[in-house]
Amino acid sequence: MKALIYSTKEFEKASLQNANQQKHDITITGKPLNMDTVKMAEGFDVVVLFTNDDASEPVLRALNDLGVKYVATRSVGVDHINLKVAAELGIRVANVPHYSPNSVAEHTVALMMALNRKLIMADTKAHNYQFDLSSLIGFDMYQKTVGIIGLGTIGKVVADILKGFGCKLLVFDKYAEEADDYEGVTFVTLNELLATSDIITLHAPLTEETKYMITKEQIDKMKTGVMLINTSRGGLVKTEDVLQGLRDGKIGYLGLDVYENERGIFFKNHFETEGRDELLTDLLNFNNVIITGHQAFLTQEALTNIADKTIQNLDEWQLGTPEECNAKVGKIHPLEELQ
Repeated sequence: MKALIYSTKEFEKASLQNANQQKHDITITGKPLNMDTVKMAEGFDVVVLFTNDDASEPVLRALNDLGVKYVATRSVGVDHINLKVAAELGIRVANVPHYSPNSVAEHTVALMMALNRKLIMADTKAHNYQFDLSSLIGFDMYQKTVGIIGLGTIGKVVADILKGFGCKLLVFDKYAEEADDYEGVTFVTLNELLATSDIITLHAPLTEETKYMITKEQIDKMKTGVMLINTSRGGLVKTEDVLQGLRDGKIGYLGLDVYENERGIFFKNHFETEGRDELLTDLLNFNNVIITGHQAFLTQEALTNIADKTIQNLDEWQLGTPEECNAKVGKIHPLEELQ
């Protein structure tokens, strides 16, 4: 198949080329898919996207006019693709239903530990040859209550890691099987999780149901000084309300790998003279906030898994007609975690 791969980063190229083995005629571009770049897809059977590409209705209609009949995304999440319009146009959509869940789960716990033990501040102080410890007090993870919202593949790995710390684990996920099928966690209502957790970590997809599932209303129910972690999708939290929670001291620690306005910001460097996102800049001014640029997935194992499954989707499309082909979006429940 002839495929145009948008938003390709240098670190992805080798994995994609190794997975392809010259089976498909692939063209790689670092440009994102949007209305300005959609014309690049003329003459291609497939476009391959990443999380911050724009596959909204106007873009999909433009792709359809160009003859593109397949859209593959190098992610589990499909919130950047208008699936209803794609189905209407007969455009087949495929994602990567699973890839190394350890990559995201380990990054999630790394954010917890870095915030707890104030590692960024400690490193900065050490580089300035300052070794006073008074501002670096953390807490034991042992016996702390961690609330996990979304017990999908990644959420379960997070739970397994935290079991090793001796944490008490609460779970809210109305689509997951009950605790009898997954030992060491207690299933609770969202309100109970919010009210009793010392740490809350989000592992849900971004859907109409989960959009802004964390707002001032939910933050007000949390413990004062709570740690909030989001390595899933930025739109799960209303960032303005989180910022106010930080200012009020209600949120004591914030770790983000995703940001609701990250499109056009993450995945590239910016010059000092460029306009800055005011909300993101305000968050970065807090020393109890750590933000990473959507890198939780970024391990060699995950890159290999993503590339292999992406090429496999092209293989399946090539072997069958659109109606017969197996490549499709993996089953997604509203509270199954995605990356």
